[in-house]
Amino acid sequence: MSTRYDGRQPDDLRPFSFVRDFTNMTMGSTLVTFGETRVLCTASVEEDVPRWMKGKGEGWVTAEYSMLPGSSPERVNRERKGAKGRTQEIERLIGRSLRAVTDMKALGENSIRLDCDVLQADGGTRTASICGAYIALHDACERLVQGGSIPENPLTTECAAISVGIVDGQPVLDLPYPEDSTADVDFNVIMAGNGELIEVQGTAEGNTFSRSELDALLDLAEGGIATIAAAQREVLADPPSPREPGR
Repeated sequence: MSTRYDGRQPDDLRPFSFVRDFTNMTMGSTLVTFGETRVLCTASVEEDVPRWMKGKGEGWVTAEYSMLPGSSPERVNRERKGAKGRTQEIERLIGRSLRAVTDMKALGENSIRLDCDVLQADGGTRTASICGAYIALHDACERLVQGGSIPENPLTTECAAISVGIVDGQPVLDLPYPEDSTADVDFNVIMAGNGELIEVQGTAEGNTFSRSELDALLDLAEGGIATIAAAQREVLADPPSPREPGR
């Protein structure tokens, strides 16, 4: 296998980390880093559900996403109310991904909003957001259990995501911006901790790709996500410190 511009092998992740409880004003928070990409993920709990869900005995998990000014070389304008386009698409992806590993009945009539704010962007912000938001969501749910609001944590398994692509004819894992911006094929893969797929987003950016190349990309993603999920489990091995709702 040939090395990449940053010295990694095609199947290497960038150095990544999760800083649990990076802030303490919400029920869960994580600073997630993949290479030079950094995202702050927080989980806020509301003991209520949207009007259309009332009386069903189920909860709701949703997400908001934004790139903050200073997160890229050219200043990003702050999002105004009613996000559209790329931002809305990423928000929906994050929400769908986390709902896939949440037992909504076990959550009870509680809503959890995940805010993913990109502090620095160097490719893979949506996948990093999903990885960090899972930890924030886990701790918010665990603190609901600690406070007696629900009997057990409603999360069924981990949720992690990673980018893969074909760059200069080579399938590679975890693309930073220089690779992401020049990739012939670009995919985002979201998987549950049990190895099952949640969502696959992919497209050719100029050249077509074969079924065998698709399989190679999914294999790369599966290996990377297994490593990330193991790191999530390690971070969450100990319970979070108790915290009152609204803090």
